Amino acid sequence: MHYEDFRREYLAGGLNRDMLDPCPVQQFQLWLGQAVDAKLRDPTAMVLATVDEQGLPWQRIVLLKDVSAKGFVFYTNYGSAKAQAISHNPRVSLLFPWNTLDRQVIVGGTTEKMSVVESTRYFLSRPRESQLAAWASHQSRPISARALLEKQVLVLKNKFSEGQVPMPDFWGGYRVVPERIEFWQGGSHRLHDRFLYTRGAGNEWQIEQLQP
Repeated sequence: MHYEDFRREYLAGGLNRDMLDPCPVQQFQLWLGQAVDAKLRDPTAMVLATVDEQGLPWQRIVLLKDVSAKGFVFYTNYGSAKAQAISHNPRVSLLFPWNTLDRQVIVGGTTEKMSVVESTRYFLSRPRESQLAAWASHQSRPISARALLEKQVLVLKNKFSEGQVPMPDFWGGYRVVPERIEFWQGGSHRLHDRFLYTRGAGNEWQIEQLQP
């Protein structure tokens, strides 16, 4: 198999400055809405890249749970590998790979922990099975067999058989406060359209077009 032969033209549509909202978050919400309307699978899935204390970059897919002018929100176990890396270096990158639409959005920014109130509000909205899984998993740590994890879930089902499942104190949200956001639209003959928003000193956004 010759992987260099895998190629195609990007013909989903162009992008120019006149089409862009002055606010990158508003532009992102527009594109996210179009991804949802196009019935993309997992339109809120994003690749989160971190750098750990050894300087090793690592990536994984997480789900976007909120977006506003304040930033992009996701939730995790605070003992996880991603959380440990963030505690060392809070600067991260997000990538939304909307390949079906020949689009991608890249976000670079700094993480901050969500408040306990915000995290609890979201945790209590999750399905009960997901709440129990958050308690059962020591995320990113080794385990000898899946059966041990499933057994722990059963133990927790009995423990929290009545009433609400409380939020673990080792679980919660992060908000990525964006410093730059790039919108990429595939173009024919590899002449892609790229626009980069960069936050200025006065929190105003500057837009520049980048070569593909």
